Amino acid sequence: MTQESMPLSHIGWDSFNRLPVTEKAPYLAGSDGRVFHVLLAQQFNRAALDSLGGLATRIRRTAKTEEGMTFLRGLMANKRAMLYFTQPSSRTFLSFSSACQILGVNVGEVRDTATSSEFKGESQEDSLRTFSSYFDMIVMRTQVGGLAEHTAWVLSNTERPIPIINAGSGKDQHPTQALLDIYTLQRSFEARGGIDGKTIVFVGDLARGRTVRSLAWLLTNYTGVRMIFVAPEPLQIGRDILNLLDAAGVTYELASDFETTIPEADAIYMTRIQDEWDTTEGESRKIDTSRYHFRPEYLDRLGPHAVILHPFPRRQEIPTAIDHDPRAVYWRQMRNGMWIRAALMALIFKKERLIDGYYASVR
Repeated sequence: MTQESMPLSHIGWDSFNRLPVTEKAPYLAGSDGRVFHVLLAQQFNRAALDSLGGLATRIRRTAKTEEGMTFLRGLMANKRAMLYFTQPSSRTFLSFSSACQILGVNVGEVRDTATSSEFKGESQEDSLRTFSSYFDMIVMRTQVGGLAEHTAWVLSNTERPIPIINAGSGKDQHPTQALLDIYTLQRSFEARGGIDGKTIVFVGDLARGRTVRSLAWLLTNYTGVRMIFVAPEPLQIGRDILNLLDAAGVTYELASDFETTIPEADAIYMTRIQDEWDTTEGESRKIDTSRYHFRPEYLDRLGPHAVILHPFPRRQEIPTAIDHDPRAVYWRQMRNGMWIRAALMALIFKKERLIDGYYASVR
């Protein structure tokens, strides 16, 4: 077994936890070198992103017919997934739940630790190991940073290792959101040369937005991408992300004037204020964020082929009046989450060849 494919069972937790994020990816594959755990954006290179996007498209098109849906639902009818969502969520939870239904996966859920034995004092580690006795995969969303990684390591060192998918872990990463964002950009730019060479403007709470942290890294896989981070100084993107971009040789700019960046953008990625991470009450309200809202009049400054994205939920940063503009692709972006997550699960359980074969037979 090579360093390029070294499962988590071959490294101690402290050693793995101390690794730079860019060096953790090789340990998240199975013994065959294929994707197993999905914890970090750094696991995915350009080839993997292209392949995953193509698989998502084939699943999406297959699901358009009754016969296709019947085929898809039979692919993983023998699999069970636990959705362990102890951080509030509706979109991500329903997206994963819908993706499971598309593939025939049976779903169990815990959305409040008060309904589990954690309420009785059981450790999270024991609770999650218990789930691994009943399920073939655990999808985790938690406020606890690093919990998804630790769970993956723990289960990889048991007699029943099962895949862990990080659906949002503390302030760290949200890799599957970044994957659906990339898929949305792939679809948006497929007639314009793809993502290469595009300018992506990130706006809002960039310091605490884990979606931005993950997507910014995935964009380093593309040639000539330029990123502009627009935020008030207290909410600007963190130095840890900029260090990764520097190491990757990516061109980026930090800005505070949103309006002047709009004509340059091929894509604008809006975010809300992440006040759930406030350390003191009312902390975020002390920051004037009104200049970082996309006003209807800004549409006149936006290029005709540019797109507007948002990971949702939204507040005042995008008014509903913009929803009907064809450049507003955030509702498509949300639907894309279901398809890319279905593709990811199909890949983990090695069903992509069956999907490709069926798709080719009905084209």
